[in-house]
Amino acid sequence: MSCKVTIIGAGSVGATIAYTLSGEDMASEIVMIDINKEKVEGEVMDIEQGTCFRDPVAIIAGDYDDAKDSDIVIITSGIARKPGQTRIELTQTNVNILKQITPEIVKAAPKALYIIVSNPVDIMTYVFTKISGIPENQIIGSGTVLDSARLRCGLSEHFKVAQRNIHAYVFGEHGDTSFIPWSAARIAGVTVDDYLKMMPQLGKEAKELDKDAMLTYVQKSGGKIIANKGATFYAVTRGVCRLCSILMSASESVSTVSSMMHGEYGIEDVCLSTLALVGPNGIQGKIPMALTDDEVEKLKASADALKEVIAQIEL
Repeated sequence: MSCKVTIIGAGSVGATIAYTLSGEDMASEIVMIDINKEKVEGEVMDIEQGTCFRDPVAIIAGDYDDAKDSDIVIITSGIARKPGQTRIELTQTNVNILKQITPEIVKAAPKALYIIVSNPVDIMTYVFTKISGIPENQIIGSGTVLDSARLRCGLSEHFKVAQRNIHAYVFGEHGDTSFIPWSAARIAGVTVDDYLKMMPQLGKEAKELDKDAMLTYVQKSGGKIIANKGATFYAVTRGVCRLCSILMSASESVSTVSSMMHGEYGIEDVCLSTLALVGPNGIQGKIPMALTDDEVEKLKASADALKEVIAQIEL
């Protein structure tokens, strides 16, 4: 299967996505675009020299014209927050970068499926949806895909059970107002609390789960990784490559991607993460998972926090 993927931004995340895709049989052509031409040429050369170990793949350091006929475009451009910089200042800077990129890439690849990874991802997904003219189903924010992966990792370590047996999600903003809808979390088909009760019967030591601490683990993982090694890029890359695989699949999968809300849970005109059905045509629709009243309030609070930021930026 031939699939052309364009990656905009050759920083740690963009380059790691390109490297990961180059080692898998998903993409037959990868285009990397970055304002820093030397950096992107170096990344492409380094990645390309390791591709003799797989089926042939074309990797080029290109320009927007080279993105023509892309099946998937992944936007990772933006800068990381500097010491003393407010979140709003960072947001406006990255929105300005996105506003420069958008008309160029949309002109070259109007039919592509777009994965927005740049942070703050929910705001960037909102801005791209508003200014691009691309149909909403073609726009997928990476949202809480990473947060949900972190949650499953944490639950897997706590309960000593494979992550693939855990169905639990993080909803809302990819950030400090995210929350875990515990009412829908399942381990092998049973609730987290019920699984905890049956652990002694399974010959396993049952250790009480601190749900608040688990949410803190999910929310603070990124900051801890950045403090320890300077940036996060491996896990988010895996999440983005999984989304690419879903977009190239014959059938849909359920994922917590960020997309425009149209009245779901009483929320309008903001992008955040709930359950969505994602497949070869992009976002097929949202899955109205039942939430408790308290969980709906948390989702609304997350939406309001994002709207507050949107109100302060220049679109």
